[in-house]
Amino acid sequence: MSTSSSPRRFSRRTVLKAAASIPLVSIWTRPARAAEFSYKLATGQSLNQPINPRLKEAIDRIREASSGRLEIRFFPASQLGSDTDLLMQVRSGGIEFLNIAGSVLSTVVPLAAITNLGFAFSDYDQVWRGVDGELGKTIRGQIDKTGYVSVSKAADNGFRQITSTTKAIKTPDDLRSYRIRVPVSPMFTSLFQTLGANPTSINFNELYTALQAHLVDGQENGLVAIDAGKLYEVQKYVSETNHIWDPFWLLGNPRAFNALPDDLKTIVRREFDRASVEQRADVARLNASLQSQLSGKGLTFVQVDRAPFRTALAKAGFYGQWRDKFGAGAWEALEAVTGKIS
Repeated sequence: MSTSSSPRRFSRRTVLKAAASIPLVSIWTRPARAAEFSYKLATGQSLNQPINPRLKEAIDRIREASSGRLEIRFFPASQLGSDTDLLMQVRSGGIEFLNIAGSVLSTVVPLAAITNLGFAFSDYDQVWRGVDGELGKTIRGQIDKTGYVSVSKAADNGFRQITSTTKAIKTPDDLRSYRIRVPVSPMFTSLFQTLGANPTSINFNELYTALQAHLVDGQENGLVAIDAGKLYEVQKYVSETNHIWDPFWLLGNPRAFNALPDDLKTIVRREFDRASVEQRADVARLNASLQSQLSGKGLTFVQVDRAPFRTALAKAGFYGQWRDKFGAGAWEALEAVTGKIS
């Protein structure tokens, strides 16, 4: 197996360059001899997401470390279907591995939404202590009971920010009757409804047009998605709310994963764990670069005091409602890293 003394440091330019090198076809170099196991890994993430180059590196290392016994073909950028389609395919065995956002996974593994709890995490120190600790263990246990197997540590899908056109969102009152686009997720809808906004679910590929036509007043996403979607052309402000953090989870089909000999399972977990850890550092560097880039493209960044939002949610019963849904054990694991939430 090839090794490196330190992780590659990805700047925004190198991330995008690496992503651009991933073709929109199955990424597969045919081995010299037939592999014992030939599997597929799919993602719904666009090519400029830093998770994709790291996953490609991981499957190359897996092939090398297994001496070609395990060959994994890579299908990024929704080549094999939408996120919903991919969740069904990995459960049925149509594909063996899937990288999926926690917010999407929560539609079939409800406990996965606990990392999306509004204004719960204050920083990345809390995030990583949570998902690498007891909280992550609890989530992975639920994943493993729902027709999937959790294969590696969580990667970083980022903290989400609110963008707007006519005014910066600085306080909960600024969200009153505010028409905001959200993904299809009970947690996202519940969060913004509780704050008095009017959340609307719109596919991301339709979001630019919806903002341009003023069908919604604003939206919320991580900086990578804001840049990739060119939302800076139809938005003016970025309120740094960090209101939700979302992970990426790498899922496996249980039958296919358990069919691997123990030594191959060890290689798979080790290399995908490495990919997740290195991707986390890539995102941290990319976000710092993107803030400067997006400011140069006309977006105004506004710092926000998060405390009033959390207070408003607590008074409205938001946290109590979700604590009852997630259960005492999971909530205790969350508060062990975030501190008392409600």
